[in-house]
Amino acid sequence: MCVGAECAAHACYCRQRGPDRLCIGYRRLCISCQEAYDPAAAGRRLPATAQDIANASQRKTGLETLIRAAALTNFLEVSRDLGLDPLPLLRQARLRRAWLGDPDQRVPLGACVALLEAAAQASDCETFGLRMAESRQLSDFGVMSLLISQQPTLRAALATTIRYRHLVNDSVALLLEDAGSAVLIRQEVLSDAPSRQATELAIGVVFRMCALLLGPRWQPIGVSFTHAAPADLRVHRRLFGCPLEFNADCNGIVCRAADLDAPNPGADPVMARYAQQFIDTLPRANPQSIGHEVRAAIYLMLPMGRATSEAVAEGLGLSLRTMQRQLDDAGETFTGILNDVRRELARRYVENPRYSLLRVSQLLGYGSASAFTRWFSAQFGTAPANWRRDHAGR
Repeated sequence: MCVGAECAAHACYCRQRGPDRLCIGYRRLCISCQEAYDPAAAGRRLPATAQDIANASQRKTGLETLIRAAALTNFLEVSRDLGLDPLPLLRQARLRRAWLGDPDQRVPLGACVALLEAAAQASDCETFGLRMAESRQLSDFGVMSLLISQQPTLRAALATTIRYRHLVNDSVALLLEDAGSAVLIRQEVLSDAPSRQATELAIGVVFRMCALLLGPRWQPIGVSFTHAAPADLRVHRRLFGCPLEFNADCNGIVCRAADLDAPNPGADPVMARYAQQFIDTLPRANPQSIGHEVRAAIYLMLPMGRATSEAVAEGLGLSLRTMQRQLDDAGETFTGILNDVRRELARRYVENPRYSLLRVSQLLGYGSASAFTRWFSAQFGTAPANWRRDHAGR
């Protein structure tokens, strides 16, 4: 927060609520009502841009992840189809209608996750996020769409999506796990808030990408979710058309390795090379630290019992020593990030009554329920069984 003399001298021109603002270049942003003003313009209010508020959020928290507004593609349409007025929901989430018109605009992840959950509750529709994914197109990947479509195989297209995640959606971690003739496309939304809708949206978008690239050849083995099944599965069956598993150990899509490695007849290697050369010249709109990358890897590996420092470093294409040095330079530690991810996942798992506490302890990398209980009690000040009871039905 700006504490300079100039800012302290200016009252909030929007609501006269005092210097509740952040510096944004030569402009100021009122956090309370999200109006920007120019101190040199005699208090004249200016429309705050999405980047103004996103930058303010980052400076206020230092942690907020920014994602492309394309993540909210079809939000307005689905809201109206379900009889909702989307504008009050957007205001409640501190998002503006105009931002949704620019797919490459950066908006705060937390606001988007909260928006989807609020919309699902207001519409009494447990499949709100999935409905948004149903009509997604490759073009919704923005500048990445050409490069993705020109890859020689679906595996290469997914690897490209992972490599350039910062240009698609930094809030979704994605990992391919080979298991003989099958491959698990693991996905996790990197949010500590309830994210059922965002998770189903993310999996639905990747599923749609695979279907668009492979066409009729896309015949997945199954789709899994860590959350409970909705009361009505019609939308899931309509989109996925394959066996579904809920209350699973991970979120993801299981498919045949042969499908991932089948040649893409429409691939043009020359076009792919040109597209990659162009993309490699683009700056990161939302640069992420080594800590963010380690966190994403732990999110994916911890439930599978593989979140060791060696495995994470290998997954990031780094030596263990290099990863540790970069973390040291950033003032972070592997054990600290691991503990933070455990805390976030622990709340998610413990609040799901269909997960036994023994199962939760295993998903979080503990060898026994008693060891997990001791850790949880130290972190949250209460035993996991008490936490589950206190949060039942929330």
